[in-house]
Amino acid sequence: PRHPNGRKVRIDALPEHVAFRDGGCALAPSCLRCPLERCRYDEPGGARRLFQRPRDEAVRRRRGEGADIDALSAEFGLSRRSVFRILARGRQRIANG
Repeated sequence: PRHPNGRKVRIDALPEHVAFRDGGCALAPSCLRCPLERCRYDEPGGARRLFQRPRDEAVRRRRGEGADIDALSAEFGLSRRSVFRILARGRQRIANG
């Protein structure tokens, strides 16, 4: 087979020749029924990062509202060190644009 641009197409590159079984993962029974906006395997850091992102944003928002480190630690069930890491990642993102 040939691509519309005239180049040859590998036979195994065509979707009709791929035996794909949508077995899902630990988070969903199939890819088509997955609640995530991006596949856990496509996201750097995997599923953990996808689930931590909203929590981390909430920690930074609460800090911006004036919550102290101990309050954030108790509210989110994190160690003080984890709170500091989350805040540092937020500052690093801002600095990197």
